[in-house]
Amino acid sequence: MKVDLNADLGEGFGAWRMGDDDAMLDVVTTANIACGFHAGDPTIMHDMAAGARRRGVSIGAHPGFNDLWGFGRRVIRGDSLSDIERMVAYQIGALQAVAALAGHRVTHVKTHGALNNLSCDDESLAAAVGRAIRAVDRDLVYLVLPQTALERAAQGLDMPHALEVFADRAYDDAMRLVPRSEPGSVIHDTETVAERVARMVCESEIVSISGKRMKTRVDSVCVHGDTPGAVSLARAVRGRLEAEGVTVAPFAA
Repeated sequence: MKVDLNADLGEGFGAWRMGDDDAMLDVVTTANIACGFHAGDPTIMHDMAAGARRRGVSIGAHPGFNDLWGFGRRVIRGDSLSDIERMVAYQIGALQAVAALAGHRVTHVKTHGALNNLSCDDESLAAAVGRAIRAVDRDLVYLVLPQTALERAAQGLDMPHALEVFADRAYDDAMRLVPRSEPGSVIHDTETVAERVARMVCESEIVSISGKRMKTRVDSVCVHGDTPGAVSLARAVRGRLEAEGVTVAPFAA
């Protein structure tokens, strides 16, 4: 059994940094790098790509709405789906160029924040993101949440795609992430997180906040890089998976 461990990294800007990116790169097998719209800048993007290359970590573009002030968690989508396609293609291209400068290669795309949340249920928006990815590079993998419009868009566009679950986020009975504004949406206990990830991967099953069991394939597990104790949590998750006999390796390999 094999699974990928990913984190959203490079989400600082200028002199400001978020999380311990270097330490996370020693744990995860895939890094989703902010591309300058919700966070990130050319220097951070280059340093992340170079650090990932040295460690054998796969990298992907992590595009979001043009919302540096709100960290991509607000909806600033433009006037048309064409605006979405251009916005996503622009960010992918930016990371591809900077990654090439660092001697690394972009393998996938994962949407960020409000763009990701909206795309889970908006078929047209998910398809617009998919079209942008495919137009830039047909070999790029679309990293999506299972049983959402994102997965259906990838299937409909005949795109390579991988299914992602979140280690420390609660799910509702529709297999959607519980909004951060609701109690219990983020799970902080390390042992609890490691146990639920092992169940997700080994049993192909997500248990909702109400106890409902939902079957899904799991290709990649996201551990957040910006929460308190993120590095320790990521290490615990990886350690638990390996103790279960799971090989932790990039899904794009």
